[in-house]
Amino acid sequence: MKLVCISDTHSLHRQIPEVPDGDVLIHAGDCLGSGTIEDVAELNSWFRRLPHPHKILIAGNHDWVFQEAPEQARDRLSNATYLEDSGIEIDGVRFWGSPWSPTFMDWAFMQDRGEPINQYWQRIPDNTDVLITHSPPHGIADRVDTGLEFENVGCRDLLARVRQLKLKAHIFGHIHEGYGEYVEGSTRFINASTCNVRYEPVNPPVVVELGR
Repeated sequence: MKLVCISDTHSLHRQIPEVPDGDVLIHAGDCLGSGTIEDVAELNSWFRRLPHPHKILIAGNHDWVFQEAPEQARDRLSNATYLEDSGIEIDGVRFWGSPWSPTFMDWAFMQDRGEPINQYWQRIPDNTDVLITHSPPHGIADRVDTGLEFENVGCRDLLARVRQLKLKAHIFGHIHEGYGEYVEGSTRFINASTCNVRYEPVNPPVVVELGR
């Protein structure tokens, strides 16, 4: 199975130079710009034009409409499967998606570190093959420059849960400067952020071939 992974497009999806074909297109959140219903409708139109048989989307901290008007947002998203602490099985591969990130300022889908956010990670089924979260796990593609020092801002509880699982891949975004692919044990970690730290959509989609 060929996965094509993007994230953090911020309504600049049409500026991605090339989206490779594949079996499943995965968007790991921050798909919208101002986070409106109109943004969702425009994204849905773009999804419709793409050839991938399956498309999966989760929300991120910029995607306010999925938190504030979830029924309306989902109604406008007819060309992709939206996952919010939920899963889908495609050709025997089990996907699970969750939008939450550790609290930072006042954005959408934020939870305080510790038990408030860990309760969502505990919902991830033990048999998950591909995990899609907006937040990175702590210490993996989550390093930011605060101006004074570099800091790892990913979620420790998410990392602990991921290490309990036997994932084939964990796909996320949120930290634009962490873009790239990493490996720990048998798990492939993909920060699929399309936009760089200057919100320019210059990072190409990450293609992942899942073995049997």
